[in-house]
Amino acid sequence: QVQLVESGGGLVQAGGSLRLSCAASERTFSDYVIGWFRQAPGEEREFVAAISGSGGSTYYADTVKGRFTISRDNAKNTVYLQMSSMNPEDTAVYYCARSRLSLQTFLMRPGSYSYWGQGTQVTVSS
Repeated sequence: QVQLVESGGGLVQAGGSLRLSCAASERTFSDYVIGWFRQAPGEEREFVAAISGSGGSTYYADTVKGRFTISRDNAKNTVYLQMSSMNPEDTAVYYCARSRLSLQTFLMRPGSYSYWGQGTQVTVSS
């Protein structure tokens, strides 16, 4: 059973920064892609970023490219999302998720992930 727990959400002013953490329970954590998604009330869940098992490859949505950085520390079974230059449109519940396959494709699709955390609220004020 894989459990993912997000933390680090909160309130930040526009232009500020915030770092989210995703802690996983499984021993094979490093074999899988970890993705970050976000969902605003009444909106569709959207892809934010993903990182390969080794940490060697990263992927970003165009909306966050250059502002957000995803990283992982496999020794701690933790993935991070560093968010900078934040805008009010970044306001959402942020979820981390583990891929279904170790060599996962279509990483921007929620259906490519089989385990999800409970989410952490991020609010950006103007």
